[in-house]
Amino acid sequence: MSDTAAAAQPFPADPLNLAGLNRQHVFDLAQLPPEVRRTLSATDGYRQLILLGHGGRQLWECVKASGIAGEHPIDDYCVQTVARWFADFLPDRHYRIVYPGEQTVGLQQLGKLAGWHQPSPFMLGIDAKWGSWFAYRAAILADSDFLPFFPVDRRSPCETCPSQPCIVACPAGALTGGAFSFDLCSAYRLSTGSRCASACLARNACPVGAEHRYDDEQIRHSYSHSLAMIKVYTARR
Repeated sequence: MSDTAAAAQPFPADPLNLAGLNRQHVFDLAQLPPEVRRTLSATDGYRQLILLGHGGRQLWECVKASGIAGEHPIDDYCVQTVARWFADFLPDRHYRIVYPGEQTVGLQQLGKLAGWHQPSPFMLGIDAKWGSWFAYRAAILADSDFLPFFPVDRRSPCETCPSQPCIVACPAGALTGGAFSFDLCSAYRLSTGSRCASACLARNACPVGAEHRYDDEQIRHSYSHSLAMIKVYTARR
C-alpha cells in the first residue's frame, strides 16, 4: 500500500447522498489541467477540489423540506449542507466554497474530467444514467486527504440515439442542422405565448433518464432564472 493510500481519509458520502447531493467527485489540485486551476484562484493551502452535484428530484425535495426561501434556495441550501458536512466530518480541515459564489468556475470542464458531462444537442450536459436531469451544485477547495476519484466511464447517449426527438421537439428550430442557435432559442422563449418560457420542450423530449425528470415546480424555478438572464442579456446587446 502506498503512503498516500495509507493516509487517505474515507469519503463520508452517505450524509451528502441523504441531503440530495448524490454526485461527488474528488480531484487532487496538482493533477488538474492548468486552465482549470486558473479558474479557481487562491489555491494555496488546499490540496483537493471536491465537486458536488445532484441527479434527479431528491435535492429539490430536500430544499423544500428545509424551509429555505429566498431568490436562490438551492444555492443557500447547498452552502449550508456543505458547512454542516465539514463541521460534522472534517472539523479540523480548512475549506473554501468557490461555487456557488461570485467567482466564475469552469464547472463543465470539471464535469468532463469527472466523466459526468457529455454534450447534447440542446446545450445541456447529458449522462447515460441521469439524462440531463442533473446539475453541478458546489465546488469546494479543501485541505482534505481523500483518495482521488476515478472518472465515470459513460459515453454520450446521443451518439446512439437514432431518432433525436429533442431536435424535432424544439418549436424554435434552434437545434436544426446540428448546431444550437442561441438567438433562435432566446427569441422564442421571449415571445408572447412561448411554450418554452418555463421549460425546454427539447429537453423534456429526451428519453434518456426520463425517470429522473425534475418535477414541474423545480423546472419552473430553474427556467424562470434562465429566462431572467436572457432578458438581461438581450437588453444589453
